Amino acid sequence: MRPIWGLGTWGRLVICAVLLFWISHAIFTSEAESAVRAAGKDWFELGATERWQAAWTIGPPRLISTLHQVHPGWLAVSLGCMGATIGFGVWRWRMVLRVHGLNLSFARALQISMIAQFFNAFLLGSTGGDVMKAYYAARQTHHKKTEAVVTVLADRLIGLVAMLLFAGAMMLVNLRFLLAHAELSAVVWAVVAMLTGCGALLAATFWGGVSRIWPGSRAWLRRLPKAGLLEQALEAFRLLGRTPGFLRGTLGVSLLLNLACVFQVMALGAGLDLTVPWSIWLVIVPTIICISALPITPSGLGLRENLYVLTLAGPGLQVPATQALAVSLLAYFGFLIWSLAGGVVYLLVRRREPLDEPNSDEASD
Repeated sequence: MRPIWGLGTWGRLVICAVLLFWISHAIFTSEAESAVRAAGKDWFELGATERWQAAWTIGPPRLISTLHQVHPGWLAVSLGCMGATIGFGVWRWRMVLRVHGLNLSFARALQISMIAQFFNAFLLGSTGGDVMKAYYAARQTHHKKTEAVVTVLADRLIGLVAMLLFAGAMMLVNLRFLLAHAELSAVVWAVVAMLTGCGALLAATFWGGVSRIWPGSRAWLRRLPKAGLLEQALEAFRLLGRTPGFLRGTLGVSLLLNLACVFQVMALGAGLDLTVPWSIWLVIVPTIICISALPITPSGLGLRENLYVLTLAGPGLQVPATQALAVSLLAYFGFLIWSLAGGVVYLLVRRREPLDEPNSDEASD
């Protein structure tokens, strides 16, 4: 897989490990300091080595204890919400496919999406699953392979823009809270920057206008390798932009998907007895999802945990750091459960019905 931002596989693994170690050590140190003070001792009288030993001796058991505190019923609700996000994603993808005359059945689209879920968890970067999804989508047709790949790219772009719009709207609702806590300003500006960039990309691919700003852009595009395929892909995007009601419909489904994402984490918060207002969850969850989508670490691991601790354990909410970390880890646990289910689908489908040999009634040209 091609490195992103100049970071290869090992580079992103190192970043992931550093972020996880950093947030874990900070939390474990806080837990150890609390335990030492509760025992009537002065934390700062301990040497550096003793503090490290205390952090990694006391901290991990406390985190495990916190994870065990989640109510099984709320954990089940959270897992159900995670499954709902996959279902809404299939619904939206089929809407994109139909614009290009690719009438994939819901069952077949669900199979491919589940397998993409599996690869998205276990391949490096945030696009591993999309690569597999695009590959199998292209296998569903003989004459519209480029369009099939574009449906995956367009679906991802629409989903990201919808999540960013949702996060931006919830930021406006919670503007007073965000302005009162300066440490969240970087998170806010990251979402604003991503929304601006992704919105501009969506407008350029769906409706064009680049040639009016840069008159020589089309001529430059035609000189690139595989220029014919690029022109075909661009036209496939334009067709989506010209289809009446398409963007409105896909954004509507995306709203349901976004709410399911929020409810997944809200259920975990309820299962841990956290007193976080629902309006705050509505801004925290989509914001973290958007920033974690950046291809910095595998599946956003490490980055996501730091963001949950930053937002939940900050001065505004003052959730214990171990519980903030537990929310992130439990949410990722739900993601992994459904990813493993996707792995089972991958094994069963490969045995019974090879994905590269689709049924003729499921692939429409």
